[in-house]
Amino acid sequence: MSEALDKLELEKEARKEAKNSEDEAVKDANRIKRTLKRKKWVDWKEQDAQDAASGVKRAPFDPAERIKRKKSAILLSYCGANYYGMQRNPGMQTIEEELFKAMLKHKWITEDSFEQVQIACFQRAARTDKGVSAARQVCSVKLPEELDLEAFNADLPDQIRLFGVERVTKGFNAKDQCNARTYTYTLPTVAFASCEEKVEDLHDTFRISPELLAKVKDTLKLYEGTKNFHNFTSKKSFLDPSSKRFIMSFTSSEPFQSPQGIEFVTLKVKGQSFMLHQIRKMVGLAIAIVRGNTTTTSLERALTEERLDLPMAPGLGLVLDTVHYERYNDRYGKDGIHNPLTWQAQETQVQEFVEREIFSQIYKTEAEQRNMLDWIGTLHYHSYDTRKDDAPPAPTDGKRSKAGDDDNDE
Repeated sequence: MSEALDKLELEKEARKEAKNSEDEAVKDANRIKRTLKRKKWVDWKEQDAQDAASGVKRAPFDPAERIKRKKSAILLSYCGANYYGMQRNPGMQTIEEELFKAMLKHKWITEDSFEQVQIACFQRAARTDKGVSAARQVCSVKLPEELDLEAFNADLPDQIRLFGVERVTKGFNAKDQCNARTYTYTLPTVAFASCEEKVEDLHDTFRISPELLAKVKDTLKLYEGTKNFHNFTSKKSFLDPSSKRFIMSFTSSEPFQSPQGIEFVTLKVKGQSFMLHQIRKMVGLAIAIVRGNTTTTSLERALTEERLDLPMAPGLGLVLDTVHYERYNDRYGKDGIHNPLTWQAQETQVQEFVEREIFSQIYKTEAEQRNMLDWIGTLHYHSYDTRKDDAPPAPTDGKRSKAGDDDNDE
């Protein structure tokens, strides 16, 4: 008995020491972060000596150049076809890099903020991946009160436009205060043709029937509600709480023709948040079910603890449509100081940009490269059954993984 008690005491002490070590490691990491974030002060005596030797004289500080900046929300639209995603990435052409360069040029942000955007409290609502576009992306950042949007947009590439700026509360965070996100996926209707048909000759002429469109809508509706989507992302286990996501709606538009004469539909999904590749895998499985490559049983099994082999639809066609701030608007949008983040005044401009720069690119690329046609030719390679190639990921003890969140990396 005494030996068992001694063993318990030793285990208790070991756990206590492990926890203390972990706490110290966290403190050290936070200390390093704080050190890195501190402003690197210049030794002006040494700097002046160097400048004098090279014939450069430091300009005196002018207090008039100090610009007061306040927390703002900006409405951004962009075509991601030629960019390596939204987030800044050294050596890569990204949306944020173009945005920050224009902001620095127009003195919307300081040089320190350009090097380290956290100083300007910059935060995006959703981080789109390579090739993914956004119709109504929202970012929060500290900006001056006087802004010239027309001059600013003139220094941005044609594929990127800033349509609006609204003053927000001091504590506003574009990602944390976003209570829902809507994505669209635009694709040719030939993707839903029966797997028994030879689609190579139908790409430009296929027209979806009302019955087949109804089947598409019924299949998409199966995703609605709170479900476990661990099979629709990577490195997530069924037991990970963050695998559960709430899908508010998943619908399809009526068919329409592109300028090239190809028939398209636009799928629209609204949810609280999404994981990495989740939407593309949801669309991929829905297409496979409608085509007859598999049945709705695969979708039902995919939402259980089984690990299934599922297809992922191409990135072309995926667009971040809207980020929603209903709770923020209800609380602050009518206080007489702040405007609701609905961007109604900019909607006409946004729609024109989306049609001109985003959808036209999708139509043109699909007509020339036939991405969807090539992809549906690979659907029969998937088993839609239990995966045996690798072991399931370990549970994360309730801690959410940033790498598996579409709102961080769509």
